[in-house]
Parts: sequence; C-alpha cells; structure tokens
Amino acid sequence: MENGIENLAVYIGSKIPRILDFALEVVLALLVFFLGTKLIKWIRKVIRKSMEKTNVDSGVCQFVDSLLKFVLYAVLVFSIGKKFGLDTASVAAALASCGVAIGLALQGSLSNFAGGVLILVLKPFVVGDYIVEDNKGREGTVKEIQLFYTKLLTVDNKTVVIPNGTLANTSLTNVTAQDKRRLDVSVGISYDADLKKAKMLVRQLFLEDTDILQNEEVQIFVDELGESAVVIGARGWVKKEAYWTAKWRMLENIKITLDENGIEIPYNQVVVHMNKE
Repeated sequence: MENGIENLAVYIGSKIPRILDFALEVVLALLVFFLGTKLIKWIRKVIRKSMEKTNVDSGVCQFVDSLLKFVLYAVLVFSIGKKFGLDTASVAAALASCGVAIGLALQGSLSNFAGGVLILVLKPFVVGDYIVEDNKGREGTVKEIQLFYTKLLTVDNKTVVIPNGTLANTSLTNVTAQDKRRLDVSVGISYDADLKKAKMLVRQLFLEDTDILQNEEVQIFVDELGESAVVIGARGWVKKEAYWTAKWRMLENIKITLDENGIEIPYNQVVVHMNKE
C-alpha cells in the first residue's frame, strides 16, 4: 500500500509541470479570445463608421457587418485552435473531403446567403421600405438585412424574420418604393340620392384636403351600380408617408359631409314586393 501511494505521488508529481503548462495555455487562450473579441468589435465599429460616412446603403452596412463578424470570429477560433496544436493542413484536407456533405447540409443557409447578396445587388427593397411578401402575405417595414435573414417590423410592433432565399425567390410588393401613392376611396349612396351633388361634395373634399397633391389629377366617378347602392369611386395622390392618415381622415369627412347634406349611405338590403291578390 505504501509503495502504491508513493508511486502515485511520483506519477502526479511528474505530470504537474504538464498540467500547469496546459492550464497556462488555457488561460492564454481565454485571454486571446477576450482581446480578440474586443478587437473584432473595434474593427466592425471602424468599418461601419467608414461606410456611414460614404453614405453606403444601410442594408449593405448590415450585411457587410454580419459577414465580417462571421469571418473574424472564424479566424479567431481557428488561430486559437492552431495554438493548441491543431494541424491546419489536416483541417483543410478534412474540409475539402467533406465539402459535398457540408454543402448538402448547409444548402438552405447557402441559399439564404446568396439571396442576401442578390437583394443587396438588385435592391428590390432597402432598409426603411414597407414590403409585402406575396407568397404568405407577411408584411412590414424592413429594419435589418442580415447575412441569412431579413427582419421586418409590423405595424403592431412585431418582428418578422424571413430567410433571404425566400425573399429572393418569390414575388413581393414594395409599397413605399415610390415617393407618392394613389389614394382610392369608395362610398355607396342610395339610388334615390342626388348623384351629381354627392360627386361634387366628394370632389370638394379631395380638393380641400392638405395631403392630396393638387398638381396631380383627382378623379371622381361612378365605380359600380351595386345591388343596394351606387358606388362612387374617388382617386387622388398623396405622399407615401401621409397615405394612411389621409385615407382615414377622408373616409371620416365623406361620411360626415354626406350625412350633413342628407345623402344616404345605405346598407345591403332586400326589397320584397307582395302580390295584392
């Protein structure tokens, strides 16, 4: 028993220098990783400021920042691994031999990456645009275009994350791509109401509204002869940022004005005529 304890003590004593060396390497690796993360953040900050000074599109800035972050952290981890005796030639050979498997496993991510590049090059939308993804009807204001995903912010403050590959391979509607939008309003009036007077009142509201662009044509017309109402259509142009407030205000003003002038806005109804016999 005494001999076994002595042998164990001798064995542990002989390994202590190696254990201390390994512990020192681990501490140094953690220190290098900590300093490396600080350096990466500084590099990203410098590059972001440089791109902002040159008025680079914010979507491009976000994409480049995501790509730079991924590459720099990969280099940092690879460098630390090499310090622990990682054979770079063996790793390169292993990655080359597993290239097909990795490509199949990451085909979705690669598709999203390629989609992000296409979005930045072709610019179907930029950060700040309001878009509608036609496939599933997801919509919102573009807040970020990242390496693999694009983030939308909905009107009720929800974040929608859509893969770039999906956005690059499906149709979408960019609602705010142009500086102005056409405002379309429809209102139904009774068949007994004064049609010409109703059209005149609606036209007057469009001409007096401050958000309606008066240098653009205003159209007031009979849009439909419905089952219970004559539908009057009205069209004007507004700046894109004023679209919703102008539409809500116009609908309210039309209702109030028609009521004040005795023009009925009917609801769907069925008239039944009884045979006297």
